[in-house]
This record gives sequence, structure tokens and C-alpha cells, in this order.
Amino acid sequence: MDYPALLTLIDERSAALRDAVAAAAVSDTRVPGCPEWDLGDLVAHVGAVQRFWAVVVGAHDPTGPPSRAALGDREPHGELLEWSAASTDLLLSALRGSSAEVPAWAWWGKSSAPLTVGAIARHQVQEAAVHAYDAQETVGKAEPLPAFVAVDGLAEFLQVGVGSLGAWPHRPARIAFVAVDGPGHILDLSPSGGVLDPAAAGDPVVTVRGSTSDLVLALYGRVPFDRLTVDGDREVLPQLRAWSNPD
Repeated sequence: MDYPALLTLIDERSAALRDAVAAAAVSDTRVPGCPEWDLGDLVAHVGAVQRFWAVVVGAHDPTGPPSRAALGDREPHGELLEWSAASTDLLLSALRGSSAEVPAWAWWGKSSAPLTVGAIARHQVQEAAVHAYDAQETVGKAEPLPAFVAVDGLAEFLQVGVGSLGAWPHRPARIAFVAVDGPGHILDLSPSGGVLDPAAAGDPVVTVRGSTSDLVLALYGRVPFDRLTVDGDREVLPQLRAWSNPD
């Protein structure tokens, strides 16, 4: 996806989260995908994350994360959904004031993903999309991730989330993710870390098949791997889930 499309998706998925929360009878309903949070906590988390990356993008400093003073107050104030919308606007304003190729600090320096504003925008699409799903599921209206979000989300999770973790602590394994509605990927896990779509040939120890949305949601722990078709060594999947442990 090009840079303007990423910004549009951040806006749309953030709005979808707020729409789901607005439909809830109460804001203290627990979130199945993040059981330690209620809906209010979920909104506060996404808003704080968006404000964090707005400061990172606006700082134009690829050498390190912003200071606590630079980050300022990221706690909700006033009406929660209005504060959330303002948080999204701050992020989008910072992204619109930059461009995809501009260098930027990000926490995935150990991965093969670039350290650029474009990569930040790409990751923020997934942040908003998965948490919008959380909000929808909480109010009983869960929808699959939009196809174009899920297709990139599978590669993004494996490249950024897994690729930044360092050495795989278990027996080396190769996993094939086969999407019925999009491109699939091969993940190699070894003491060298997680490598997406490796050049070396070899059979996977386990193959996971399903819709791209379900593959992404399973990796993020939102749906069980049992919802997918799994052939081979199933024990690798809970190991991967526990190791990656995304927020």
C-alpha cells in the first residue's frame, strides 16, 4: 500500500474502534482480546500509542525514542471518544507533515523492516485495525479485518513483530502460512531469529491455512489456531504465540 492509503486506513480503523465503543452500553465491559482491559482502557491505550508515534514522527530524530518530557501528558482528558479522535488527528497530522522515506526511530531495529516514517504508518494501521476488532468483538459485532489490511498485516506481523525478537528459544522450525484469499508466507525460526520468506528450501514442520484475517488474528491471539486448518507439528504454534506475545 502506498503512504496516503496507509493514512486513510489509520483514520478508518480508528473511527471503527470508536464506533464500536460508542455502541456499547457501558465503557467498563471487559475486552476478550485484552482481558486485563475494559473498553475505556482499550481506547486510552490506542490514543496514548497514537500520541507517542505523533511525537516520534514530528521529532525527526532517528537516533532514539523521545524523552518523557517530549511525550508530555498522554492520559485521557474530557470525553473519552473526543480525546481519542484528537489523538488520531495528532498522529495523522504528524504523518501528513512527513513522508514515507524519512528516517525515524522505531522499536523494531533488530528486524528487517525499515526504520522510516512509512514503516511507522504501516504498523499503526495494524495497531488500529486489531484494536478495532477488539472493540467490535466486545460489543458482539466482530468483523474480519479488511482484506487489504489483513494481507499486509500477515507480512507485517512476521517481519516486524517476530523479526524484532532475537533468537528463537525452541527447536528450529519452519512454518508455512497459507492464505486462501491472499499471498502466503514462510517463517523460519532458529537461534538466528525469525526470518520471513527465507531463500533456503525445505519443508515446513507445520502448515496453517485460513483466511488472511484469521491468520493475522490468530497470530495476535484474538482467535485460536484451532479455528484454522493446521497440518503438522501443532506444538510450534503455541510456542510462537507465547514468544511473540503482542500487546
